[in-house]
Amino acid sequence: MTDISSRNPDWWRQAVIYQVYPRSFADADGDGLGDIRGITERLTHLSALGVDALWLSPFYPSELADGGYDVADYRDIDPRLGTLDDFDAMVAEAHRLGLKVIVDIVPNHTSHQHPWFQEALRAGPGSAARDRYVFRPGRGAHGELPPTDWQSVFGGSAWRRVADGDWYLHLFAPQQPDLDWDNEDVRADFRTTLRFWSDRGVDGFRIDVAHALAKDLTEPLRDVGDIGATGERALERVPPGSHPYWDRDEVHEIYRDWRKIFDAYTPPRTAVAEAWVPGPRRALYARPDELGQAFNFEYLEAPWDADELRRVITDSLATARAAGASATWVLSNHDVIRHASRLMLPPGTDDNAWLLSGGQAPAVDAAAGLRRARAAALLMLALPGSSYVYQGEELGLPEVADLPAAVLQDPVWEQTGQLRKGRDGCRVPLPWTTTGPSYGFGPGAAWLPQPAAFAGYAVEAQAGTAGSTLELYRTALRLRRKLLDGETLSWAPDVPPGVLHFARSEGWRCVANLSGAPVPLPPGEILLTSGPLSENATVLPPDTTAWLGA
Repeated sequence: MTDISSRNPDWWRQAVIYQVYPRSFADADGDGLGDIRGITERLTHLSALGVDALWLSPFYPSELADGGYDVADYRDIDPRLGTLDDFDAMVAEAHRLGLKVIVDIVPNHTSHQHPWFQEALRAGPGSAARDRYVFRPGRGAHGELPPTDWQSVFGGSAWRRVADGDWYLHLFAPQQPDLDWDNEDVRADFRTTLRFWSDRGVDGFRIDVAHALAKDLTEPLRDVGDIGATGERALERVPPGSHPYWDRDEVHEIYRDWRKIFDAYTPPRTAVAEAWVPGPRRALYARPDELGQAFNFEYLEAPWDADELRRVITDSLATARAAGASATWVLSNHDVIRHASRLMLPPGTDDNAWLLSGGQAPAVDAAAGLRRARAAALLMLALPGSSYVYQGEELGLPEVADLPAAVLQDPVWEQTGQLRKGRDGCRVPLPWTTTGPSYGFGPGAAWLPQPAAFAGYAVEAQAGTAGSTLELYRTALRLRRKLLDGETLSWAPDVPPGVLHFARSEGWRCVANLSGAPVPLPPGEILLTSGPLSENATVLPPDTTAWLGA
């Protein structure tokens, strides 16, 4: 059985990590925003759930231009969320409960409120302060045009002009100026940041936009033209490592430098890359002398189709093996539609159009979505490697697609001229109780409104209730800890169409029926199923997963 204790430096290889979006987890002080003390007070939920670690999305000082990913100070806590003393108390309580703590690091850009950027604005063109960022003169007779055609991920030009005529690069929101990682001040400051949190007991780091730090800033800067600005499709149109600002080969030297810091601690600090790059390139970030692990977004993006999922699983395991890493599996996170809704959308559905319709075109059958989400969860938790669980998926929460425009917070909404609704629907605060102004999230209203249906999903409604999604997760994680051994699987031959069937070490098996009809259930002791079986338990219903003993 895999040892995930503090004595095991490889605890992360098959861990279950629970993502906490701090502003939406629990509000202890009643201001409507989740906070650090709220997390501490609810850590027993994670302990009872059976996860191995919690990963905190950014909690740093921020004006929330991008949900906290616009960081004004990398070595402090946003005062609305608490203090460093609160953070230390949270880490201590997590460790007392046997939970590891992973924090988000956002190295591609700072907030425009960061002292460095404010200094750069005051210092003017050609100054050393501006060298920490990517400032350039504009094109055109009077510098009135952006330096290149580079586009922001959130829409529009990736360049913003300042009062003295210079332009600065922001691959995301204008409030998030990109750092220049060729600058030694930048590199040294992040080394200090990694040590700061490691010294406070943090066990690992999730690296935001890990594939964007290195950029080709040789003059003249080159346009991307028809290469495209965002996503893996852009990378498929150029030789590997040669895009002007995504996934450049030079980025790996940065992470090799960071690995020296991680390995100076006992046990070594872990890291995982958020790198939206094709599988073979993702393996580079996961090498043991770099970050050690990288998120597998092919799995998250795969349709509910047995053949496609088998291909993605096989390829993902091979990619991780080639890097000497373990695979990672993700169904939901703070940036995507929750999978209880997403997996029910017909193939080819435009996610944004669905959100703009308030979730009505097409309408999603909530009961069917929950059944499929439970099956997907049991399938994911049976796979070799680390599973990342997004807060609320253990409750079966659906996407809140009908948030009115007046409450939207995601900068995508305004930056695209209200053409893309954004990510607020997966960030609605959690329901803990069946009553109250925010269903136990806090003593008052929450920063995003929760639908009345959240009462039925609340922890209070599900804890101890046989057959609930929360109890399914608790049982699955308890069983998984006992069953887990080795990092391989073997596919069963001759399975019915639409079925995934594989064996893990010691002979336990996972069978998932993704077809639209019942299929025969293979013989073996039934350990757990994602939904009810027929009376004689000889068939596996559609959208149902079973774990079987040897």
